[in-house]
Amino acid sequence: MIAVTAPPTIRPYRPTDRAALYDICVRTGHEGGDARHLYPDHDLLPTLFAGPYAHLEPDLAFVVDDGDRAVGYIVGTADTATFVHRFRTEWLPTVIDRYPPLTAPPTSPSEEMIDLLHRPERMLVPELVDYPAHLHIDLLPSHQRAGHGRALMTRLLAALAERGVPAVHLGMVTANTAARAFYDRLGFHPIPVADAGPLTYLGRATHDG
Repeated sequence: MIAVTAPPTIRPYRPTDRAALYDICVRTGHEGGDARHLYPDHDLLPTLFAGPYAHLEPDLAFVVDDGDRAVGYIVGTADTATFVHRFRTEWLPTVIDRYPPLTAPPTSPSEEMIDLLHRPERMLVPELVDYPAHLHIDLLPSHQRAGHGRALMTRLLAALAERGVPAVHLGMVTANTAARAFYDRLGFHPIPVADAGPLTYLGRATHDG
């Protein structure tokens, strides 16, 4: 008898998903591809871009579950200004022993991330004030292009809309053209930001129409 495998499902994040969340983050952290060769400490990227969201706003964290583990996730915050404050006062103290502040300018990819870790206020971009929420979304390559990214986004946008949040933004590496095409299909539009560096900022309303 042939076993029938259930299709992946979208569900709320659970604390037991933490290891999978971190694994997905680092495996997709270099322009959508594997970043483990760039960051010897594989927890570093997730400490910036996944862990604090799951810790501080677990109600806005959702995963794609393939029946064995999480293979994709979306995390976000309803209010970036509040998140930045909580990042500094609640999250940073839990990781500062492992990632102390630099005493000189960064000279490696890892040091660049540690520098960002200690500057959460960088997320307060004036041009994004009309898009108070922000998000991060990642899927393992094996589960991309199957509708899971759209399903994750739909789930988070609905949760934000239920909270009365009007719009959301994200920052993506401009060189990641595949991600840009994905966001374009979901109705995101560019937001002009001065001195954006290697990033492109995109935004959209949390509701359609």
